[in-house]
Amino acid sequence: MTAGTKAFTQLRLEGVSRRFGGHDALRDLDLTIEAGEFVALLGPSGCGKSTALNCLAGLLPLTAGSIWQDDRRIDTLPPERRGFGMVFQNYALFPHMSVRANIAFGLKMRRLPKDEIRRRTDEAVHLVRLEEHAGKLPGQLSGGQQQRVAIARAVVLEPSLVLMDEPLSNLDAKLRLEMRTEIRRLHQSLGLTTVYVTHDQEEALSLADRLVVLREGRVQQIGSPEELHTRPTNWHVADFMGYRNLWTMRVREAADDTVAVELDGLRLIGVPVGPVAPGGEVIVAVRPEDVRVDQAGATTNAVPAEIEVVEYQGRELAAEAVTSAGARVHLRTDQRVAPADRVTLSIDPQRLLVFPGDPAAIRHADGAAAVVEEPGLVG
Repeated sequence: MTAGTKAFTQLRLEGVSRRFGGHDALRDLDLTIEAGEFVALLGPSGCGKSTALNCLAGLLPLTAGSIWQDDRRIDTLPPERRGFGMVFQNYALFPHMSVRANIAFGLKMRRLPKDEIRRRTDEAVHLVRLEEHAGKLPGQLSGGQQQRVAIARAVVLEPSLVLMDEPLSNLDAKLRLEMRTEIRRLHQSLGLTTVYVTHDQEEALSLADRLVVLREGRVQQIGSPEELHTRPTNWHVADFMGYRNLWTMRVREAADDTVAVELDGLRLIGVPVGPVAPGGEVIVAVRPEDVRVDQAGATTNAVPAEIEVVEYQGRELAAEAVTSAGARVHLRTDQRVAPADRVTLSIDPQRLLVFPGDPAAIRHADGAAAVVEEPGLVG
């Protein structure tokens, strides 16, 4: 089976926008997707990622902008003429049809010859490893098996683009891991071009070639998983990409490649991400896994703290500590720590990111930065 009955080189979204009433659910989305890419749209509820997918699918008309497959404009076409496959969050299978009939449905609607329908359906059933279940109804399958049927139904049409809207959110943790592997395997083996919507940053990092992080309908950053993981461009992206430690601090000294910050006697050195100036308010971000316990001889970014909460997570412990300044620090460690332990924490200055402050969106509370979000828009 090969993907792409109407193959393209590039898919371009130019200034794509969608308004609902007085709210911009999506605004000025510019994105170029190369054939064969796996692109994930990522962000919290209400950020505009599902709106973007529905605009791409043709389920929502654009308020502004255009969508192009190479030199062919497609945002003016109805969904059925775009040639895309779609996998929904709730599977959307026909409950009265067998696995095989569900997969073959789209082929029959296209009035393909019976021999071709049989051949392509057999191939799709084999691809998703459901040969033993081909005659069953959806209600007789597990959630993971139903999602495999939904994926097979999408790819059997050999679409130029596959759209997936949070396809794993209804599955338990074990099945999500298994299906992540299956989706990536199918994407690679069939040479699919895939746009995938998720709110799970771990899922996006593991699957996608590129991530598009959205917030309140606007793109915050586009880049590879490694780029977003190690160098988020603003504190909103850092917050969503797992930088659980976010502190509001003030700049003491600033240079091109380092910045010294402080908070109630707590002094740290980090890397500036954007313009910062002495005396200015900043957001300091660091991942829990980049906070170390009891580093002997650490002199830079050494922070005395007391462990308050410890969670066992297999090879590591997840802990929360509090400094004398009242800053709460999330950390992960393979060392044995317990509540009430007094420890010295240390942070590599290269792992501590300092972003320009955003007083309108944060408030100082217990030494930590807390996000004050605006009402959510359509997701």
